[in-house]
Amino acid sequence: MDKIKTGIYGGSFNPIHNGHIAIARKMTELAGLDEVWLVVSPQNPLKERGDLLDDRLRLEMTRMALAPYPKLKASDFEFALPRPSYMWNTLQALSAAHPDREFTLLIGADNWEVFSRWYHYEDIITHYPIAIYPRTGSDIDVTTLPPTVRLFNTGLYDISSTLVRNTIKAGGDISSLVPKEIVRMAEECYGKDNS
Repeated sequence: MDKIKTGIYGGSFNPIHNGHIAIARKMTELAGLDEVWLVVSPQNPLKERGDLLDDRLRLEMTRMALAPYPKLKASDFEFALPRPSYMWNTLQALSAAHPDREFTLLIGADNWEVFSRWYHYEDIITHYPIAIYPRTGSDIDVTTLPPTVRLFNTGLYDISSTLVRNTIKAGGDISSLVPKEIVRMAEECYGKDNS
């Protein structure tokens, strides 16, 4: 039986925004995936919390934002794994937990440029397909990519979670930056009194 082709798109999603969703939807189509799981990364206890919202609130917002898209799922899989969360460990644990699925790692071109610094990066390249999406300022030479790695032209989405948080703190309108399902919750969670 064919395995369910599942993209793994990791991030802090602090908060999730329209760019994340557009990339996930485009990757589903271009990379021939059945589903994309947006894996919400837990807070690393060794790092300063800074502007990072509580794990459960980020997960809840991600779930709400993805509700209209049946092929996109919010995942808390890393919440139960040892920290810090290394993608190699996450992928191995996912493969063990879901033998009916074939996982593809989705990363931005900026992450590919520093991929050699990732924990067990060679093992990831050997054992999992990697689908790269473009990022402004990161030029990937496709002729240098390993056979398991492909660049997909999803288009560029210059929205960031930092922009969303800063817009909220400045009292601006975020309705064009995040899905309508989470505008109110994001404003409440990242408002001035929470910074």
